Amino acid sequence: MDYFEKDAILSGIGISRIGRRTGIPGIELTLEAVRAAIADAGLKPADIDGVGTLGDTPAAEVAAALQISDADFGFGFDSGGLLTPVMSACRAVAEKRARHVLVYRTVQMIGGTVPTSPSAAANTPRPALARIVESPTDGERPAIGPMDDVADLVAAHAYSAANWLALNCRRHMDMYGTTKEQLGWLAINSRRNAALNPLAVYRDPMTMADYLAARPVSTPFGLLDCDVPVDGSIAVVVSAADYARDCPHRPVAVEAIGGADGAGGWFHRADYPKMASADAAAQMWSRTELKPADLDLAELYDGFTFLTLAWLEALRICGDGEAGPFIEGAERIARDGMLPLNTYGGQLSAGRMHGYWLLHEACLQLRGEAGARQVGPRPEVAVAAVGGGPIAGCMLLTC
Repeated sequence: MDYFEKDAILSGIGISRIGRRTGIPGIELTLEAVRAAIADAGLKPADIDGVGTLGDTPAAEVAAALQISDADFGFGFDSGGLLTPVMSACRAVAEKRARHVLVYRTVQMIGGTVPTSPSAAANTPRPALARIVESPTDGERPAIGPMDDVADLVAAHAYSAANWLALNCRRHMDMYGTTKEQLGWLAINSRRNAALNPLAVYRDPMTMADYLAARPVSTPFGLLDCDVPVDGSIAVVVSAADYARDCPHRPVAVEAIGGADGAGGWFHRADYPKMASADAAAQMWSRTELKPADLDLAELYDGFTFLTLAWLEALRICGDGEAGPFIEGAERIARDGMLPLNTYGGQLSAGRMHGYWLLHEACLQLRGEAGARQVGPRPEVAVAAVGGGPIAGCMLLTC
């Protein structure tokens, strides 16, 4: 098997200002993050020979602003959802097609690239580096790809991802007895961690009463089950592993990756309410000798609370149906618990950066540079897992 990711490291990270409705142009936020990441890696813009992004601020525009010439913008990894550009960069440096690849994600609440309607979401171009993997026909219905059944959901008046994932959550509740209060502990834990993150947009304390009183969005989700739209940018530099000796910070090694652009779409899976996260996690664990018990830290996607719960089970941190009891009381997932979770505040309180903030945080924690929210003793193995529904990717990181 081609374990190309083991020949890559995350050598630098950078983050821009984060805020709500800042009015700051996307290119300005992007340049803040990418310049910080390049400097953090101990590099200069001229050292960058590849640029990848998720389809926000154009890579060519960023390269031009940094005066990077002859940068490659096209690498390839089959499927990794939102993390596809990072995984593609790992392949590029492993195959010596590049030595240092800059990858970034920029989002904006107003005038940005985040789709605002189901039709916009369905028509948004897929990341250029991803390939949709179709499911085989089962003789009863045509093959379903990741977004092929959105029209069916909208026809049933399910107009957003909140509606679509609420269906998964309700099914999980019916099957396993998962409760809304258990979801609430995820939101409370995130807010508690966000209080120690000066960049988080919501830092005020949250109680279970606050969580349960939040206005409904799509049963069982309320407002505090949903991530917080923000303006911001996050960047990472992926370098060849032999650069580790010259890296000014403790380099973060990529131990294993997993990606899935899941066959079965949003709800045609035989194992529903499982999602592509189950496939991505299985692929990741197949590429390493490490096991779930080796994890010291988990930074898991929380576009909605249920997605984090689903990732806990997909990664085999918990068995099927066991994530609710695992997170209840938020003791096991606290910074001083058995598996610190979403230590920066997550998308629920820090802000929605489509999973790139959790990758940034995993690197900070592994490097021992997370400040007041640093997990002690310094973690050595972390998982960063991104996505939900039919698209997912995860990375096992070590330091």
